[in-house]
Amino acid sequence: MQSTRTFKDKLFLVIKGLAMGAANKVPGVSGGVVAFVAGFYEEFIYSLQKVNKTAFKLLFNGRFKSFYNYINGRFLTLLLFGMLVSYFSVSKILDYFLEHYQLFVWSLFFGMIIGSIYYINKDFKDWNYKTILSLIIGIALGVGISFLDPAKENDNLWFVFFCGIISVSGMTLPGFSGSFILILLGNYVLLLVDSVNALYDTFSEIFSGNFEFVHDANRIRMLKVLGVFTLGSVTGLVTFSHILNYILKHYKSITTATIIGFIIGSLGVVWPWKEIVYKQNASGDFILDSTGQKIIENYTRFIPELNNETYIAILFVLIGILIVLALEWYGQKTRKINA
Repeated sequence: MQSTRTFKDKLFLVIKGLAMGAANKVPGVSGGVVAFVAGFYEEFIYSLQKVNKTAFKLLFNGRFKSFYNYINGRFLTLLLFGMLVSYFSVSKILDYFLEHYQLFVWSLFFGMIIGSIYYINKDFKDWNYKTILSLIIGIALGVGISFLDPAKENDNLWFVFFCGIISVSGMTLPGFSGSFILILLGNYVLLLVDSVNALYDTFSEIFSGNFEFVHDANRIRMLKVLGVFTLGSVTGLVTFSHILNYILKHYKSITTATIIGFIIGSLGVVWPWKEIVYKQNASGDFILDSTGQKIIENYTRFIPELNNETYIAILFVLIGILIVLALEWYGQKTRKINA
């Protein structure tokens, strides 16, 4: 599988990683949906579940090339490289557009998820009472999660480890937004803003020859939090991949129906017309994160009035749908060429 990839395939895999990384950071959007629509979801899950006892035996015995090939290393390396680059580049651009053109960005995402539902559903023919029930359960779970009230921030390391396990599920389970779950758990700012900024500041100081941060108790605490969160994420990524690989192998129709339902239910999270509810203290003042930004607590959704802004937003919804359909068309064309 690794040796048959052309340079163009490798480049597109990095681009898919960029898209997946950007999606994972936005509350309400799932990187797993990107993997599903882009056609590499099953290979992604398969590669992750190869990180097992056999892989570690190869690694500890010094058989690095065999380990790399066994876990489909080229695929994972290119994809994870794209995600990493995305976090420090594409996602920053996305943050800018979310701040200045929030309605249109959410409209684009909303359209892309509608397109994703069509894409996943169009080839699924195995509808029966079990899959219909699974669809309903998936919708109920998606809707239920979108209306939960968020918890308070908690930097207990065991809880941070749990957050890592849960948040990474957005990469392996389409429709499940890991970043939105972190908002509900109260730790979105702690884990995806403050701790990442602490790491960035630490590297900046190290490169400039400044090691004063070792005496900064708060900085060390944030780095510990980030380390434990990363460990939890890796644990969750490998664990979920093994579970999902087993489920997809033995209950593929039921799993697919549940995923379709979950994505439908998650539309409430990415509904474009909403107002952000920011955290406030007892005095009614906004609580700020380490970068001076207001902290999102939840969203208040509403039905829009028909005006020019709404019409433009609807246009972006249609563009989002067309993007997914174009990706589907490209995928079909590529498969025909390679056949």
